[in-house]
Amino acid sequence: MAKYMDSAATVNVIGCIYNNPSLIDNENYNFAEYDFPEDFHRIVFGAIYNLYQTGVKQITIPAVEDYLSQRPKKLAVYKANKGDEYLEQVSAAVELSTFDYYYKRLKKMTLFREYQAIGMDLKWLYDNDNILDPKKKQTQEDFIDNHSLEELADIIDNKISEVRIKCCTDYINQAVSAGQDIFNIIEKYKEIPGYGISMFGKYINTITEGAQLGQMYIRSAATNVGKTRAMIADACTFAFNEMYDVDKHEWIKFNREEEPTLFISTEQDAEQIARMCLAFLSGVDEEHIKHYEYIEGEYERVLHAGELLQHNTLIIEHIPDFSLKDIESSMKSNINKYGVRYLCFDYIHSSMKILSEISSSIKGLREDNVLFLLSAKLRDLADLYQVFILTSTQLNGQYADAEVFDQNLLRGAKAIADKADLG
Repeated sequence: MAKYMDSAATVNVIGCIYNNPSLIDNENYNFAEYDFPEDFHRIVFGAIYNLYQTGVKQITIPAVEDYLSQRPKKLAVYKANKGDEYLEQVSAAVELSTFDYYYKRLKKMTLFREYQAIGMDLKWLYDNDNILDPKKKQTQEDFIDNHSLEELADIIDNKISEVRIKCCTDYINQAVSAGQDIFNIIEKYKEIPGYGISMFGKYINTITEGAQLGQMYIRSAATNVGKTRAMIADACTFAFNEMYDVDKHEWIKFNREEEPTLFISTEQDAEQIARMCLAFLSGVDEEHIKHYEYIEGEYERVLHAGELLQHNTLIIEHIPDFSLKDIESSMKSNINKYGVRYLCFDYIHSSMKILSEISSSIKGLREDNVLFLLSAKLRDLADLYQVFILTSTQLNGQYADAEVFDQNLLRGAKAIADKADLG
């Protein structure tokens, strides 16, 4: 048996799903086989889940056994554990009113097992083997019950961060004289000019001095004028060192390495983004790609663009309903996995998940406050991880008659501009 497992939670979750399989569709819950560490429970849950996904709305023991009859090994485990009796018992024992509590307990045990699997000892937080110290046991149980899954993950992550800060950084005596090492600073720019890598366009790099690590740029425009496509052009410019020049009618190469880049999409799915990338890199009209109607030479250019995309230097993540934690988790994961240094986030707006996340800790915030917090978070992440972040916003209806173009034209919150290094 796995160290971190709550038998009561397992019984209640399986029993409630068996009685009420529509819970599987409830957006507040996210079920996975790895939530059940024992083979028998995984098999029972998997049968119920897959039956429901095929359209069976009322789960019965004969239906479960018929499903497993096509899978002899799983059926053998089911029979050895008297699966029919088990389902009868859990069906009769559970109460739907307690499901939410036991679901959260189940997910917390999954969280602990996953941390344990990578070698972490969590006895300081929750010692499931403790039978000799009932007072400590009750204190830990109360602590686990009174903190959400996300809070527990943060507590564990903060322990890791404390070790990292202690061993890998030095925050003592950071103040220095303004003149310290000043002549080396002066000469440094002879070898390393203070420019970031190029963005896409003839004039933008003169204005921005390129995409600079540790900074956030915001591009604002009206609805449906091509903000996403402009951002894709920049993402491809960061991620690849080759593209087709439609004026010169040849593939041109940039004199630099490809830079791992993350594109977080909140509206278009990964296929739509990939198709726009193909169009940009190959110089082929996206409609030709979409309808498979190429003129001479275009198909070969699209195939070559496809080969570039397979370099895995441009990562697409589609997060339609996002929170601040989702954005940071995506960044951390892709920084660690692919070495991402350039991030495109399309685009700053509110979502149900972020409104729920922020309102749960701070009451009474207006949407403009939420948008400001989102832009502030992005700017902080750029500095924390020393990555470049490019994002965008919509303009409000006043832009059409405006004589002065400034932050007052930003839709939702003019304070968004406060956190941008360039806009």
